[in-house]
Amino acid sequence: MESELDKLNIKDVVICGMMSHMCVDATTRAAFDLGFTCTLAHDGCTTKDIEFKGEPILQKDVHNASMSALDSIYAQVKTVDEIISEFK
Repeated sequence: MESELDKLNIKDVVICGMMSHMCVDATTRAAFDLGFTCTLAHDGCTTKDIEFKGEPILQKDVHNASMSALDSIYAQVKTVDEIISEFK
């Protein structure tokens, strides 16, 4: 995929998807490491409740922690509406 983006001279990517703490996180960090400017649609992503050492972690907390970790360092985290308005 990187080579296809390079062929098209694409430097900026918008990321959304499932699951916030897995694929979305890995994709955002990898894209950043490859030199892409990343925008992450936080309301275009979701995840599920998880558990750590028998302790439940609610979906909203998993999602918010993931978005917080990526915000400002790896990506600009915005709403879908904010991203769309930038293209108008």
